[in-house]
Amino acid sequence: MKKNRAFLKWAGGKYSLIEPIKNQLPTGKKLIEPFVGAGSVFLNTDYERYLLNDINADLITLYKFVKRRPKTFIDDARRLFTCRHNQSDAYYSLRKEFNQSSDSYYRSLLFLYMNRHGYNGLCRYNSKGIFNVPFGDYSKPYFPEAEIEYFAEKAKRAKFICLSFEQVFRRARKGDIIYCDPPYAPLVQSSNFTSYASQGFSLNDQSELARHALRAANKRQIPVLISNHDTPLTRALYQNATIRQLSVARSISQKGDARKPVSELLALYHSARVIPLTQSIKKVGT
Repeated sequence: MKKNRAFLKWAGGKYSLIEPIKNQLPTGKKLIEPFVGAGSVFLNTDYERYLLNDINADLITLYKFVKRRPKTFIDDARRLFTCRHNQSDAYYSLRKEFNQSSDSYYRSLLFLYMNRHGYNGLCRYNSKGIFNVPFGDYSKPYFPEAEIEYFAEKAKRAKFICLSFEQVFRRARKGDIIYCDPPYAPLVQSSNFTSYASQGFSLNDQSELARHALRAANKRQIPVLISNHDTPLTRALYQNATIRQLSVARSISQKGDARKPVSELLALYHSARVIPLTQSIKKVGT
């Protein structure tokens, strides 16, 4: 079966892991994703309905426009994919416009432009909410017209929301499936903790996500699948789940000669596996 690519570049995107994820996802009528990102799992599964969430309001607004008026969006976005706009001065000028604009549609067009013209397709904001990814300097950034069209067609089955993951869990009902692809836990807790926590998903959030997953499966019969790094920390957090280790071909270093494979896992909290909630999740660091 042909795999469908997302129209956005995305750090930690799941395109290369679609098959093992699909193999672990239970059947159901609706898939809920509290951390949808670029949407590779959404694009490559076949549920009747989807509830797709992300805490990034710019991302969700973009998806809503693509769903609502894909042809207009494609025609308008294409105008930004020219030789003139693929220069550093043009990029930084448009990035400044993005950060100063309150026009949600224009911001959505620029979000796609910066995703394809910015460095490594990163999505990064500073503490003041200013998008600050530098120019990528690519020879000819790809305009993902076909990918946008496919996304828009598939989005007819989806509802897009921008809430916390806790709020999304509360919206789930029996018969739904939840797939979580949160910001990954640090590979080295001591050295990565400060920068990691500043991104808005702390180690306490990791623990809370595991607690919500256990409660959803155990109390409400809603299965939950979570992706993350395979570390002693995540193994402890997901002790009540069925864990599958993945051999991942991606790399974590920007320097080609320093790249190393990274181990990941899939933790499945299945509604059929009843575990007493008195078996509380270990606190981080214990």
